[in-house]
Amino acid sequence: MQEESKIVKMKKAFKAKNLIGYLIPNNVLSISIIGIFAALICILTMIISIPIPATQGFINIGDAGVMFTGLIFGPFVGGLSGGIGSALADIFLGYTIYAPATLLIKGLEGFIIGIIANPRKYYFKLNYRDILATVVGGLIMVFGYFIYEIILWGFVSALYEVILNGIIQFGIAGVISILLVLTARKNIIQSFPQVFDKIFIPENLEEIEK
Repeated sequence: MQEESKIVKMKKAFKAKNLIGYLIPNNVLSISIIGIFAALICILTMIISIPIPATQGFINIGDAGVMFTGLIFGPFVGGLSGGIGSALADIFLGYTIYAPATLLIKGLEGFIIGIIANPRKYYFKLNYRDILATVVGGLIMVFGYFIYEIILWGFVSALYEVILNGIIQFGIAGVISILLVLTARKNIIQSFPQVFDKIFIPENLEEIEK
């Protein structure tokens, strides 16, 4: 009974600090994970960057990192790492005009992917939620930039890039992230419980009633 009472107290303490079982990042470990994956996404974005003169933007593979981070860590880490890492890459590469939009678009992409995929409960194997999450996240990226580029450069230029984003960037990122989930997600989550206990609310808390 004493152990059960302890778990009930833990559950109540977590109640105001989570979204569908994902803890708001307010501890050193989760903030460190966000920083690490933001850096990885920044590097992925910068390592292959193909300029698009029509919109003064570029094609990259950074979305693979954004998608994978949401698929493995959920909405908070996926959203913050995706937005911050991608926006920093824009700044470092000289595409500063895109940085504010990137922070919002890639942040929303990672967040929504994490919500839909819900890796806290569905990490055991690849499933339809992962596919749906990458499709929805990719469409957020494609149409988010499309709207922003219409404002900046006009419809014709924006349409040119949306085709490239949709076919190349979205397609490549989706395939890479799904392959990584298929081969690595279960092992990563099971191998580092001390990490994910700071990101996910432990499932045993849900077995105890308030």
